[in-house]
Amino acid sequence: MTGREEVTGVILAGGLSSRFGSDKALSRFEGERLIQRLCKTVGTVADRLMLVTNSPEDYAFLDLESRRDVVPRCGPIGGIYTALRTANTRLCLCVACDMPFIRPEFLAYMVDQSPGYDVVVPMYDGREEPLCAVYRDTCIPSIEDRIEARRYKITGFFEAVRVRRVAPGDAGFHDADMFFNINSQKDRDEALKRLKDRRQSR
Repeated sequence: MTGREEVTGVILAGGLSSRFGSDKALSRFEGERLIQRLCKTVGTVADRLMLVTNSPEDYAFLDLESRRDVVPRCGPIGGIYTALRTANTRLCLCVACDMPFIRPEFLAYMVDQSPGYDVVVPMYDGREEPLCAVYRDTCIPSIEDRIEARRYKITGFFEAVRVRRVAPGDAGFHDADMFFNINSQKDRDEALKRLKDRRQSR
């Protein structure tokens, strides 16, 4: 985008969706597939989009550049590593495919905070949200160390890099639903209820 470093928007869709019972990224949400909703949101902020998935054939309808995990069976840290290794930009905005309420304004705010940092990660309710964060390719060596040691917790490598922690309130956003993620059919029903409540309260 104009006036700042280019960023690749990365949709992470590599999960097994075992609790959901089918591929949650392909489930319907307000008349469109959940992953389509995320692509629209992230696409308003990123210069290009990339999908990280081990079943790219299931997402061919998106007509997106896709990548399989460079190192399989590492979980989400493997998806982030794949994005950083294969993107055409040094900066990647990585978002899990199951967050329907992510706001593009907040994503843009995180990207704007990235100069001078290797990671920009949100803090919400006292926890880091590493599956909606900005990563720089300078993280690659530290992630490789974690993968080699088979220590796959994403935030485990944060101590070795420069991290900027931000909160929605820092950017003037007070959205209790923003990091709500859909892991089960019950979560999907709850998300739809929250969406309905939000609309009725306007």
